[in-house]
Amino acid sequence: MNLERILIIGGNGCGKTTLARELSERLGLPLVHLDALYWRDNWKSVSEPEFDALLLEELRKPRWVIDGNIIRTLPLRLEYCDTVIYMDFSRVQCVCGAVKRLIRYYGKSRPDMGGYCPERLTKEKFDFFRSIWRMDQRNREQFYDMLANRGDTQMVVLKNRGQVKNFLESL
Repeated sequence: MNLERILIIGGNGCGKTTLARELSERLGLPLVHLDALYWRDNWKSVSEPEFDALLLEELRKPRWVIDGNIIRTLPLRLEYCDTVIYMDFSRVQCVCGAVKRLIRYYGKSRPDMGGYCPERLTKEKFDFFRSIWRMDQRNREQFYDMLANRGDTQMVVLKNRGQVKNFLESL
């Protein structure tokens, strides 16, 4: 299995960042978080053109692990990767993971963020949890449709944390 440019996608809260960090360490690949490219202090995002330029700069590099869910950029990211890991977790698993992350980092900024973005329980956070719940079926179909025509790209589908553990042990 050629693992030089790995793209990790899946629902918010499924553990993309954790898997990306582990793969980066095990395989010696540079780690790129889309959140680090997208967010600046206090949850202010960069403009789309600025984000796209930052992303393209990373994609052109010879080796990487990239995690994140900015769906509008998925076709571009697919052009550059050799492997896609789709964490196709249930929405219950994703919501639980996002709640666990909120609790773990409450009042602090996660290390994978681009600026100081402290986790808080706000209306926006409730909207985020609701979006995780709604994302499940709609995005699953969209992800599989985009991935169906990628014959030259290796695809790994992981449905739960046990499969993630087994995948990592198989490397």
